[in-house]
Amino acid sequence: MDIVLKAVLGLMTGLFGFYYLRDVRQHKEELVGEKWPGLLGTGFFTNFLDTLGIGSFAQQTSIFKFFRLVDDRLIPGTMNVGNTIATVVQAFIFMTSVKVDPLTIVSISVAAPAGALLGAGVVSKMSKRKIQRGMGAGLLLVAVVILAGLLHLLPVGGVAIGLRGWKLILIIVMSLIFGALQTIGVGFYAPCMSMVYALGMHPATAFPIMMTSTAMLMAAGGARFVRENAYDRKAAIALSISGIFGVFLAAWVVTSLPVEVLKWVVCVVVLYTSVSLFLSSRHE
Repeated sequence: MDIVLKAVLGLMTGLFGFYYLRDVRQHKEELVGEKWPGLLGTGFFTNFLDTLGIGSFAQQTSIFKFFRLVDDRLIPGTMNVGNTIATVVQAFIFMTSVKVDPLTIVSISVAAPAGALLGAGVVSKMSKRKIQRGMGAGLLLVAVVILAGLLHLLPVGGVAIGLRGWKLILIIVMSLIFGALQTIGVGFYAPCMSMVYALGMHPATAFPIMMTSTAMLMAAGGARFVRENAYDRKAAIALSISGIFGVFLAAWVVTSLPVEVLKWVVCVVVLYTSVSLFLSSRHE
């Protein structure tokens, strides 16, 4: 079943890449100009953190807004499209190195992109104010989850490598919701990791589950954003190119980094960005 899942993910990525690269090629005039150094640096740094399980959406949203690299309305689509390839690389790395019950990872990986397909269709047509408020609320939720984990208020997980019964049904339903939230800039990693811990699974299993699910939902939702013309092409290409290098570097040095310190930094940034988005939406 692992081979089938990898094959499906590869096929989805191939289809996504076809629509994505064809669209960029048809609008190649948008790739000229400045901002390349900042966009490439953002892709490398944030995907480096993403591979550690910290996530990338919150940091990218903060950087895009602070340096005015991407229009607020296009941020969700840009992140979903631009980070897809790097996330697929993460998924293959962790599917190979961490054992997870096939039924569990397949169920979650199917539910997440189903939610993304529904969410992308709605979000791509939303007003700038609604997107700002949606991202603000979502990022505030993520910050609370991160903070609760840092303060040891969340369950630390168990030893199971899979779920059955009501627990499996619950995480499938929640994955549908998380997949839809991904399309408004709320990363899948933090809520997925929290559910895995809360339902008694081994903490290590969160990595292949959340990365495979995210890769599939981003390939599905990202293609929708491309068709809806709801993303910044230059920023997305920069994230795709430099993000892969960030993933491989993080995979090599993951065990020696002060992850807890980085999580505190991310928590502060997420809270700041959430407030900033709410304030910005008042002036739209």
